[in-house]
Amino acid sequence: MSPRGVAIEGLRERLFDAAERVLARDGAAALTSRAVTEEAECAKGVLHTHFTGLDEFVAELVLHRFATAAARSQDLPSRAGTGSVDANLAEVSAAVLSLDPGLVGLAVTRPVAARRVREAWQAGAPGFSAIQDAVSGYLHAEQELGRVAAPLDTESVALALVGTLHHLLMTGSAEATPGSQARIERLIHALVRTS
Repeated sequence: MSPRGVAIEGLRERLFDAAERVLARDGAAALTSRAVTEEAECAKGVLHTHFTGLDEFVAELVLHRFATAAARSQDLPSRAGTGSVDANLAEVSAAVLSLDPGLVGLAVTRPVAARRVREAWQAGAPGFSAIQDAVSGYLHAEQELGRVAAPLDTESVALALVGTLHHLLMTGSAEATPGSQARIERLIHALVRTS
């Protein structure tokens, strides 16, 4: 247990990691501020010192995890011409599917957290839209190199891929079906006919 009044380095990430362990082990109903701080081995009130409450904490955790997944997709357009198109898209998809569906579901079922996440995304915080833009930009760059057929509607393909990822996360299918990544790879192959 950390001593009272002593700054804890990396506290946000420590609390976020602890929350994900609680969710994975005990489910959404078990996620309380006390469960998170006990799992993180911090003082009971530390979560409320840094967040206005559990709803803000959940929203910030979701936004942080989506920002991490979106950041992994941002260099996708610069990878045009390297590796295979299918493999590059599958890698970004795997990063999105690595988000915990239980966490995403929790944010949706807590109205205050859901509103906070929506408002942040509308204000430009990285989420599904950032990933969709990266996929579309990547496919356009591959078109210019001749590795993707010119008539391909890159924006629609990006929307279809990200929409499917969204569906798998929001329905919990990403967690419930071990073959989710294989399903996504089949979708990518069907959507993107490389030349």
